[in-house]
Amino acid sequence: MNYRKLGSTGLEVSEVGLGCNNFGMRIDLEATRKVVDKAIEVGITFFDTADIYGGPNNAGGSEKMLGEVLGDRRKNIVLATKFCGPMLEGRTRRDASRRYIMMAVEASLQRLKTDWIDLYQLHFPDALTPQEETLRALDDLVHQGKVRYIGCSNLPAWQIVEAQWISKHFDLNRLITCQDEYSLIMRGIEREKLPVMEAYGMGLLPYFPLACGLLTGKYQRGSAAAADSRFANIQRLADRYGSDTNWTAVEALQKFCDARGHSLIELAFGWLLARPSVASVIAGATKPEQVEMNAKASGWVLTPAELAEIDKLPRGHVEFL
Repeated sequence: MNYRKLGSTGLEVSEVGLGCNNFGMRIDLEATRKVVDKAIEVGITFFDTADIYGGPNNAGGSEKMLGEVLGDRRKNIVLATKFCGPMLEGRTRRDASRRYIMMAVEASLQRLKTDWIDLYQLHFPDALTPQEETLRALDDLVHQGKVRYIGCSNLPAWQIVEAQWISKHFDLNRLITCQDEYSLIMRGIEREKLPVMEAYGMGLLPYFPLACGLLTGKYQRGSAAAADSRFANIQRLADRYGSDTNWTAVEALQKFCDARGHSLIELAFGWLLARPSVASVIAGATKPEQVEMNAKASGWVLTPAELAEIDKLPRGHVEFL
């Protein structure tokens, strides 16, 4: 496993991270333990979760399971979580107010069984709360020692710029990372967000690097998805990714890989890691063998010529969630 700096900080993280969104929703405690054990065994040090992970009836489940299985190993990893999403079924408010943040961080610390969070991330934009209020609350958490660094996820480019200006103007701790969907299929952040991240020296934490399985090679155009797969069980994902445009792009990428003796998964990770701003590629897993496969997939170092050739291939298109 190789390691990279988290944005412009001195903190290092594994270039492949473990997304913990499956814990408490798709897998139970024992399966979670096996996935975490394998991740640590192969050198993964970056673990990313969120307070809402665990499903609509089990919000907080992922944090609880992660806190349970990490034990004393918690001090050896970089632990990231998020706040702002609705925790109760039927609620839709995305809340980044000072009142909510101060309650949310205490609840996450308790579920994770830890005294500090390495990276605390605003999960979604909150249209009702001024960014200065959110950033001042997060700055207080850093000064209190409950949070080491702060980041954001799913924010539009203009809000990232505004947040950076507020932090500089009021001498507050600034956002050091952005977590956004980014893959060979979903490249929308290249238009505005990626240049903003690079300008401010922020680290990118791409999620859905395999386009929810489309870039694994396990799905084929015109064939039914396996019964235990995401596409078979979550229709909105099958509809979102399974367009003719995306299949054309995947088939072109597969030919590119076949000609070089590599897999689609290796290409998906190698292409992301060729971006200097990428700190860690967040990949979820439900089985230890998936963790091992993801860790090994980061070994393909693409040349400038290969990257240029990829840019000439047919591109996919995915609407935002």
